[in-house]
Amino acid sequence: MPLNVLTAQSPLQSDYVPAVAELVKFFRAGLGNNLHSLYVYGSVARGTAKPGRSNIDIIVVTHDTFESNRMTLVNTIRYRFQRHYPFITDLNVKTALASDVASLDSLFSWGFLLRHCARCIHGSDLGECFGDYEPSWEIAKYWNMDVGYKVAYYRAKIAKATRGDEQIHAQTEVAKKLLRASYSLIMHRDKQWFDDPVECGKQFLLYHPEKQREVDRLALLLRGKIIAKRSVVGLLDDFGPWLAKQYEKTEFKIG
Repeated sequence: MPLNVLTAQSPLQSDYVPAVAELVKFFRAGLGNNLHSLYVYGSVARGTAKPGRSNIDIIVVTHDTFESNRMTLVNTIRYRFQRHYPFITDLNVKTALASDVASLDSLFSWGFLLRHCARCIHGSDLGECFGDYEPSWEIAKYWNMDVGYKVAYYRAKIAKATRGDEQIHAQTEVAKKLLRASYSLIMHRDKQWFDDPVECGKQFLLYHPEKQREVDRLALLLRGKIIAKRSVVGLLDDFGPWLAKQYEKTEFKIG
């Protein structure tokens, strides 16, 4: 069964309309004719963003690289957003070349992301270069075979965090990753697609009810409150390796 496609015709949440319009304005001014297209993905694209808790995720597609002024441009926009849109927690920017996106090599990377997880907000929509996708192990493993590495990365961030906001950010990100990776593990059997971490956890439990405690604890990490480091690290050390091992086993069976 084909997955849903996010359409540009659906209205954005009213709180985010001015911010998205400014993003288009600034990237057009900063990149000129080098800009091919812009996309939002994540909670803003889905219409589920929460002021004060959600960031804006954006994909910038260009004709040529712009590494020489990338950081200056992004940091300037980020600084302006901190002043004018304090309810947006951060600006996450991915960049890509149009020639790399519209390629068979990008079928399960940019193709899937633009087709089913993003909305074009400016330019020619490269998501239309790809047909509709169905839930598959190929998608799951592309986006989640790195789960072991990601858990180790965020575990270190949490252990070294000296400020509450640093720890909360790392807790939230690793919880999102683990819950989404949990569902992706069984997506090829369930034949659906969920991006919301909580929904991912609920659906995963239909296949692995023995992991109820771990899923409940991951959901707690999404609430934006500091959890004792010992408890968070213990959860990651237990569930992270188990999940990474399941990916290895499934890849061995399916290939």
